[in-house]
Amino acid sequence: MPGVTTTYTSYKLLAADMPRSIERVAAEPMVARETQYFRDTIETVKSVDDFMSDNRLYNYVLKAHGLEDMAYAKAFIRKVLTEGVSNEESFANKLTDSRYRDLARAFDFEALGAAATGTEAARLGTVSKYMRQTLEQNAGEENAGVRLALYFERMAPGLDNMYEILADDALAEVVRTTLGLPPEVAASDIDKQVQLFEKQFSLDDFKDTEKLSRFLDRFTTMWEVANPSAGSFDASSLIGQQTSFGISPDLMLSLNTLKLGGR
Repeated sequence: MPGVTTTYTSYKLLAADMPRSIERVAAEPMVARETQYFRDTIETVKSVDDFMSDNRLYNYVLKAHGLEDMAYAKAFIRKVLTEGVSNEESFANKLTDSRYRDLARAFDFEALGAAATGTEAARLGTVSKYMRQTLEQNAGEENAGVRLALYFERMAPGLDNMYEILADDALAEVVRTTLGLPPEVAASDIDKQVQLFEKQFSLDDFKDTEKLSRFLDRFTTMWEVANPSAGSFDASSLIGQQTSFGISPDLMLSLNTLKLGGR
């Protein structure tokens, strides 16, 4: 179809000038309003109770950390924030999903108390993350493959082990698409999937900007073949489920067991 921009081209246009892309997001009226509210209100938050009681601020922060679809699980989030990350046995540290540790580090009430919301991570860091999350969501409304590529670009450099890929539906989808693996692979044994990935690439590749870029070039090309931009792929099959870009409770439990030496 004439005039249709491919997944590869759309992703490259956004990634090539990320600061300007973020500026456009920041200028959107709703984004600007919510961000101003966060900036005006965060300095009044001195405890986990304060944080949890302001739904508007709470939702802003969870969206910033990619946990928007976990906003309903307030007892879960409260436990993450209350126990913090100082103790290796804390709740957040036992979870495979690193987003919870990131949240607990950014709002470290356990270690900093009332000063937790005065840090750069809590203020500027949250706004920066919110802008990036919004950019990715906006991109996904046009092309799910672009959102997946942007998400992978952001998350992949911080991966510590292959199991983290399998713990995240979006990361796993990017890898399987890039490697040209059939859908049935997703239902196979977790350890076998990890072995398969290890034969194809190293996580260190994702810490190298050029190698990561080449990986995503291949992903966006492969995605376009399977999901032409002129088509009508339903992004909701990957995005916006129970734990957006996350894992189901059952899989979380099984992967946590793996992380804690239960293999």
